[in-house]
Amino acid sequence: MTKTNPKIALSTSRDIPFNNLVLSQSNVRRIKAGVAIEVLAEDIARRTLLQSLTVRPVLDGDGNETGIYEIPAGGRRYRALQLLVKQKRLPKTAPIPCIVRAANADTSAEEDSLAENVQRAPLHPLDQFRAFMALREKGQPEEEIAAAFFVSVNVVRQRLRLAAVSPKLLDVYAEDGMTLDQLMGFTVNPDHERQEQVWEALQHSYNKEPFHIRRLLTEGAVRASDKRAQFVGAEVYEKAGGTILRDLFEPDDGGWLQEPPLLEKLVAEKLEREADTVRAEGWKWIEVVTELPYGFGHGLRHLSGREVPMTNEETATRDTLQAELDRLEAEYAEAPEMPGEIDRRLGEIETALEALDDRPVVYEPDDIGRAGAFVSIDSSGTLRVERGYVRPEDEPPIADDEEADGDEADRRRMTSSGEDFDADKAEPVDETEEEDGNRPLSDRLMTELTAHRTLALREAVANDPDVALRAALHALCLKLFYHHGFDTCLEIEAKSVLFGHTSGLADTPAAKAIDARHKAWDEQMPEDPSDLWDVLAELDSDSRQALFAHCIGLTINAVHQPYDRRPKALRHAGRLASAVRLDMATAGWKPTVDAFLGRVTKARILDAVREAKGDKAAERMVHLKKAEMAKEAERLLDGTGWLPEPLRTVGTGNATAKDVDLTPHVMAAE
Repeated sequence: MTKTNPKIALSTSRDIPFNNLVLSQSNVRRIKAGVAIEVLAEDIARRTLLQSLTVRPVLDGDGNETGIYEIPAGGRRYRALQLLVKQKRLPKTAPIPCIVRAANADTSAEEDSLAENVQRAPLHPLDQFRAFMALREKGQPEEEIAAAFFVSVNVVRQRLRLAAVSPKLLDVYAEDGMTLDQLMGFTVNPDHERQEQVWEALQHSYNKEPFHIRRLLTEGAVRASDKRAQFVGAEVYEKAGGTILRDLFEPDDGGWLQEPPLLEKLVAEKLEREADTVRAEGWKWIEVVTELPYGFGHGLRHLSGREVPMTNEETATRDTLQAELDRLEAEYAEAPEMPGEIDRRLGEIETALEALDDRPVVYEPDDIGRAGAFVSIDSSGTLRVERGYVRPEDEPPIADDEEADGDEADRRRMTSSGEDFDADKAEPVDETEEEDGNRPLSDRLMTELTAHRTLALREAVANDPDVALRAALHALCLKLFYHHGFDTCLEIEAKSVLFGHTSGLADTPAAKAIDARHKAWDEQMPEDPSDLWDVLAELDSDSRQALFAHCIGLTINAVHQPYDRRPKALRHAGRLASAVRLDMATAGWKPTVDAFLGRVTKARILDAVREAKGDKAAERMVHLKKAEMAKEAERLLDGTGWLPEPLRTVGTGNATAKDVDLTPHVMAAE
């Protein structure tokens, strides 16, 4: 005989006056979570109770019902109702919808409470998005939607942002084919076709991280943090018809500008307008460039000009501000925390003092008529104007009674960029890359890498006077005691090598430190070179040593050049780097796609990742194409301190003597 399943009898539902309800001690929820009671009360007041309470009758000692019901499941709703009663917005006897469980039910009150809290499923983000979208299509603004569901406006906007994602990808997400973070990554680019192409490409890649999705979708765009974008301004760019992709889910530094040609046009136009203002000052020539290369003043005499002195009114203002600054700093020196208004005031005073101290420089009319200026953008996106540079052909004629190669030549002090080789004038180098094999690094790449190393080495030696003195003595002794003394990288004739247009060199910490220090010393140099000896004699010992170290640092030439083989000098550069414990990672060099990874073979990329992150990390990249491999390697190597062999220094923990011996690279290239 077939056994039939017993029929299920559901619990009855009825309205019970609020004052006949009490909380049960069997409720498993002890920790506050979810929407606050106050918020839930407001929601009930707005749309009434949407979910009934689960209750059980309270029995007396004889097992009879007392008319009171306890609530094992629905305690937060009860507390919200209780708050409304306390606020006299709900009567004490208001009927409350309840599901009444039998006092002797097969399951305990604790089980009822646990089941209700565990079995509930939160609304899927995609369903939430569709619900928000339906409300907005009915004309409800985002602020009202947020208020109705007690979420922030940003949450509503984020969910609505999913409308920018291809319906195909929404279906993939609905079927758990991707995570919510991955789905949100696609919102940075509203092009559905491009989104689908990227998702298809990711199926053949192990890297499906959201940041990688965003990077693929913004390829070719210019970050809003780029100095060109900062110079023009997002508002001007958008007004000219440009579009900016923004990410509501992650910090994006202002988004990505999608029309680089338009941005370049706006940059050029604004630079020309600024250049016209500078031209009106009467300069003989103006050179306008987006990025002023390091060493732009090579071969030019820089006019010192004359600072405009402060007026009596400006001097009085400065004295008043300085007195206030000193008083506030003394008053709050021992305070555990600086009050906000005092901190703001100190900032205002410091800004005003800097503006007063930054005096304008004026030049003689004759000097302006023969000199020029460079107009460009600095690394922060602000206008940069370098005035007062005289070309050799514009120098005034030398009087007959002056020696052409004597005092006049001495008078024309050069800038820190110095003189010598310009990489752009070198013979073209074939950088055709092979996809396989560890072939030697190209000559051009070796030149650029060692240019970075030379600059950082100059900065390090300039900060170590003892090593600088020893290096100078070493070079002098080679010249005085040996017939063929070439075992030094110092250009002791006080030449300073140029680096051509190695990208990003001017923005490195070393370049900025060298330029600032050179400018400070240059301001102390006398106009008449015949006074220089007396000026140097007045310096104290520490100042003379610091100036000596700075000058020695400027003479260092450790740049690899394909036409000029100097293996002994490059080996000496390695010894000098060890002496000052030069660490190029600390100096700011990073293995980026542009600086290294995009310009070497796949085998070298894999070797770099293997060395820094291990064999498994390298193996996961083997199947990638060259461009993707370089980008992924840049991400993996970021922050590791990994350096290619030409940038390593013996004694710093990142190299052996073999690593930094450049001779094998040079000989292989030959």
